[in-house]
Amino acid sequence: MNYGHPLEFGTFVTPGNAPPHDPVALAKRSEELGFDLVTFQDHPYLPAFHEMWTLLSWVAGQTSRIRLAPNVINVPMRTPSVLARAAASLDLLSGGRLDLGLGAGAYREAAAAMGATVLPPRESVDALSEAIDIIRALHDVSSGRPARAGGTHHRIVGAQPGPAPAHHVPIWLGALKPRMLRLTGEKADGWLPSFRNVGRDGLVAGNKVIDEAAVAVGREPSDIRRLLNISGTFSATSSGFLQGPPSQWVDELLPLILEDGVGTLILATDSPAIMETFASEVIPALRAAAPAPTTFKPSGVRAKRRPGIGYDELPASLASAAVEPGDVEYPLVRSNYMRGGSPGLVLRPSTDAEVADAVAFAARHRHLPFGVRSGGHGVSGRSTNDGGIVLDLGRFKDFEVLDTAKRLVRVGAGMRWMEVAAALEPHGWALTSGDYGGVGVGGLATAGGIGFLGRKHGLTLDHIRAATVVLADGTIVRASPEEHPDLFWALRGAGANVGVVTSFDFQVPEVGDVGWAQFVLDASDTAQMLVKYGAAVEAAPRDVTPFLLMGAPQPGQPHFAQVMAMVDSGDPEKIIADLTPIASVSALYDQNVVIAPYAAVIANASSEPHRGQGEPISRSGFVRHLTPEVAAAIARLLGSGATPFFQIRAVGGAISDVADEDTAYAHRSANFQITALGRNRQRLDAVWDREMYGVTEGLYLSFETDPRPDRLTDAFPPATLSRLRTIKAAYDPTNLFRDNFNIAPSESAA
Repeated sequence: MNYGHPLEFGTFVTPGNAPPHDPVALAKRSEELGFDLVTFQDHPYLPAFHEMWTLLSWVAGQTSRIRLAPNVINVPMRTPSVLARAAASLDLLSGGRLDLGLGAGAYREAAAAMGATVLPPRESVDALSEAIDIIRALHDVSSGRPARAGGTHHRIVGAQPGPAPAHHVPIWLGALKPRMLRLTGEKADGWLPSFRNVGRDGLVAGNKVIDEAAVAVGREPSDIRRLLNISGTFSATSSGFLQGPPSQWVDELLPLILEDGVGTLILATDSPAIMETFASEVIPALRAAAPAPTTFKPSGVRAKRRPGIGYDELPASLASAAVEPGDVEYPLVRSNYMRGGSPGLVLRPSTDAEVADAVAFAARHRHLPFGVRSGGHGVSGRSTNDGGIVLDLGRFKDFEVLDTAKRLVRVGAGMRWMEVAAALEPHGWALTSGDYGGVGVGGLATAGGIGFLGRKHGLTLDHIRAATVVLADGTIVRASPEEHPDLFWALRGAGANVGVVTSFDFQVPEVGDVGWAQFVLDASDTAQMLVKYGAAVEAAPRDVTPFLLMGAPQPGQPHFAQVMAMVDSGDPEKIIADLTPIASVSALYDQNVVIAPYAAVIANASSEPHRGQGEPISRSGFVRHLTPEVAAAIARLLGSGATPFFQIRAVGGAISDVADEDTAYAHRSANFQITALGRNRQRLDAVWDREMYGVTEGLYLSFETDPRPDRLTDAFPPATLSRLRTIKAAYDPTNLFRDNFNIAPSESAA
């Protein structure tokens, strides 16, 4: 019998506390030897044992890879709702390494002596069933609604679900008798008996009861993993289930795998020597004799698969971390900051080679949308889709100082900018990076990077010195002025079209404390205020980079503008002198100026998963000056009520020092970048096209969601676009990277 689960091996360690660190050492040794999981008994009424949950938590902090599980929890001694939260927390803290073995409760007198409510056997099974429902309800955050579960013995009424665990925490039941076996088939993810309690005949009989119970409630028998605690010695003279040489162990264990469907063997021993022999001689032989799949998805997950995706064709390198619509992690990865998504598959590689595998998989599914996500906030929303594939780089979070003297650092594309700022701050460095710390490195660095230090230090992409890029054919290359210089040119402004950047080498400037100001200005005469503001910004020293925010005027309420400005200086007198002209363009309602590290300013985002809904609507453009004509057009746009969020970012300065042709970002002559967000696409497009399209130049990729073909020629001037088409033909001739302001390859070059 084969239930289709990957073959796994674990250890079952006695949680003795004399000496206290012995079980921890055995857990660490289990990891070193390559075991998949380590488990501990739960007997809180025994003073000679560690309390199991405390021990699990400590072991989680002392290990990095091996999974952890109780073998099994005495549920009558633990409130299910608190157990659910504890399990989710430990799973999050351990990086998704917790499995949950549950039992209805043994050693009844000892449990009662500790104050536990001990139920008759039949009722204890009912209570365990309710506990499972409660744990599952509190782990399911997809609905966003209060949870109700349980009944007679345990219940929750209106409890807020969460936190969501890092992965689906499987629930295994230590079941022996028919009612517990039926509960296993109806609700559990695994059956965990000990061989000395069931024997071979008990395995066969138990499987039959579980399989029938599963089918009766619409489940597949393969939804339940079969685990087995085993024990023994490699000495032929000692008693135990297994004895004799390793080859004899293999002969006795193999039928349990091949004929009884056991997918996990857990070795109960406190002997490092037995662990080592089992790991070096028994496990390899069993794996060779009983090949098994590398991943498994239960029927409930498979039922939610989207059409047209070869889920079962995923390479082993990607399968274990991939997220499908039926997975518990799906609500955490389906959407981005501004857009709600329903992708059919989210791939989460952690190495360049795995990214290459993901790109190859996407290439075999060219009929589907393909989004690349660097792991953070994005306005355009192109990093998710409906029914397609998303390549999520959120695991690429490495940061490394390559050369202190040159201030050269390597940054993983999945980092967020507040994380980068925090890593740079101890060195006295900073890198301009937009206005929100939750933005992902990859998307911003390949599109531009208009940030609070822009007028002094240029765009984010101006600091790229090299990048690691996975091309459409899976080749991993380094792009720099010396290596693939054409690719290096293109990825700085049009990177989404030419490959997947997994890391950047940045040369970062020295930046100490900065002046950080927030003003509220009277904007009742919007056009006049904007003209004065524009003149003040252009006259300001390059140390000053301000952003201005406005909304639509509201009847009967004062109209105002909020200015956020950074001064690259820690000198209070200079900060005040540089900011005063900007703060004086109209009546000042409020002001706040502080001196702080750049990292403190940009630490303004939550690390919570993104849960965007709907479709973002945004238009963008550049202007050289805030002339009376431009200011009047902006005033009419705001007066239309089509945009509740309107922003003007100062550019110019060091950004304009770079020639248009030096990077694929080619709007260097502008002094201001303008963005309008809306709620209705038709309404915003109509007003923007009427009022702004004639007074703006180009657009900024990161803030543009208009899908009309003309936007591509707005984004890239003719010479830039022609060069990009040639480069596209060289690096992505089949146009795999097509779902983010697609640049079709030049036919002549191809």
